Amino acid sequence: MPADTATPPPLILVIDDEPQIRRLLVHTLEAAGNRVLTAATGADGQIQAAQNRPNLILLDLGLPDHPGLEVLCRLREWTDVPVLVLTVVDGEAEKIAALDAGANDFITKPFGTGELLARIRAALRLAHRSSDPPVVQCGPLTVDLSSRRVTVHGREISLTDTEYRLLKTLVRHAGKVLTHRHLLREVWGPQSESQTAYLRVYMVHLRNKIEDDPSDPKLLLTEPGVGYRLTLPSV
Repeated sequence: MPADTATPPPLILVIDDEPQIRRLLVHTLEAAGNRVLTAATGADGQIQAAQNRPNLILLDLGLPDHPGLEVLCRLREWTDVPVLVLTVVDGEAEKIAALDAGANDFITKPFGTGELLARIRAALRLAHRSSDPPVVQCGPLTVDLSSRRVTVHGREISLTDTEYRLLKTLVRHAGKVLTHRHLLREVWGPQSESQTAYLRVYMVHLRNKIEDDPSDPKLLLTEPGVGYRLTLPSV
């Protein structure tokens, strides 16, 4: 008989000290077809991440032994595995700190299972994409990075150099929240990290050119007080 070459389901590591949250996540993730490991402390989570090499990590920021951000920084010293942080604090500063430390996304407790699974799917899709593919498709939006050609529903869109640099940065990290500071640094340079007005103006320009309804964007989404995300299509 030929060897079974089927790809195994994604392995997700949950690092959270609350037993009820771990039980909920195990049930939800396994019901969605994933394999799940759990850890109640940052130290155990780091060991399991190194030993089992999960496809994605759900990391609670309020751990009993090490701050979640410290665990995240230690993980980022040796792995690029997608990390979604779980937080009970719906504050901008904590979310920005997590994203700047290397988190791919965040979700605030209590969370809906539908939103959680959608964010996990997006992070896993992003992780499976090759580095800087020449053509990126996000729903009706197509960006050819080799020719700088941008189309929406097959219609070519004309962008200024700054608009294109902003879009390219979002495209290269499609599905991931990018902070205001990250985008300003990438597009305008380190000296402009505080000039959020630049960013707001150019996001309006991009939405006017790309979105079907700029007042109700579906591609270029705002994470209030934190940054922006270019959505990946649902599967």
